[in-house]
Amino acid sequence: MSIPGFLPWQQALARDWLADRDRFAHAWLVHGLPGIGQLEFAEAGAASLLCESPQAGLACGQCQACRWVQAGNHPDLRRIRPDAVAVQEGAGEEADESGGKKQPSREIRIEQIRNLLPWFNTATHRGGWRVSLLYPAEALNTVAANALLKILEEPPAHTVFLLVAQAPDRLLPTLVSRCRRLPLPVPAAPQALAWLQEQGVDHAAARLAAAGGAPLLARQHAAAGQPAIPGWLDRFLDLAAGGGAAAALADALVAEDTAAWVDAFQRLWLDLGLAARGLPARYYPERGDRIRALAQALDPAALARCGQWLQEQRRLAGHPLNPKLLADHAAQRLLQAVRPA
Repeated sequence: MSIPGFLPWQQALARDWLADRDRFAHAWLVHGLPGIGQLEFAEAGAASLLCESPQAGLACGQCQACRWVQAGNHPDLRRIRPDAVAVQEGAGEEADESGGKKQPSREIRIEQIRNLLPWFNTATHRGGWRVSLLYPAEALNTVAANALLKILEEPPAHTVFLLVAQAPDRLLPTLVSRCRRLPLPVPAAPQALAWLQEQGVDHAAARLAAAGGAPLLARQHAAAGQPAIPGWLDRFLDLAAGGGAAAALADALVAEDTAAWVDAFQRLWLDLGLAARGLPARYYPERGDRIRALAQALDPAALARCGQWLQEQRRLAGHPLNPKLLADHAAQRLLQAVRPA
């Protein structure tokens, strides 16, 4: 039987996790790489905890509690996320005091944590669990994280906190210590590929590889109309092999989101490093021959130095002062790193 809400590669883990609700921990940190379904897992887990007629610990999908969850109005389920995420999910925008639209916050604020306190002091509507779903946990600002920590030190009765994260190392260590960690693995490639094909995703194998094996990320790229192989990658390989001005690459990069092309170049750099050691490409196997040919002539030290530079740019990619200037500099530096001296 398929578990309602859980993705195919999550089902076995979900069965084990939810097998004994009577001894369930009060706080869980659900984490894993981007695009493998952490939030989907936590949402389905919340539905299972609230279900009044669970089957082997899992949501039945038929009871009143399940219908409330499906309708998004279960009184014993609270979602805590940044206002910007809520807007993306269609929850609407807040108005400022002048009546205009307020810029939605990208942080989870202390007011959101404090607003849970009256909820804790009321009885659950159906006499079961109360679930607080918080995501992404990295969005907790320091004050809000400390407020949540105080709650977890003396957790309310019949309450489960599900914190969802992609980078748990960015959370307060004391907060992490109050949670049971539940790492989600990257799905096996055949299972992920089969799921993408069922979803109607074109070039599924290439998209899955480029997404590092994360099927939801691959589907997101397809839905956004992004090509399976970025156009700038072929332009880069052409220029690196045959020479030519870096301006052509810079023009292609400036039209892209900075964080996206920096991330994609980091993936290509890993493929070049693997090829230099005689190993197959991980992210762009469809360009494996061209990557291997380029890797045979490059200087490993120059490749490593440029890889470190890319890592620095990744930290700054969210707010480049001048995207055009960065694209120009990047095109020159990246091509110099892979061309023979």
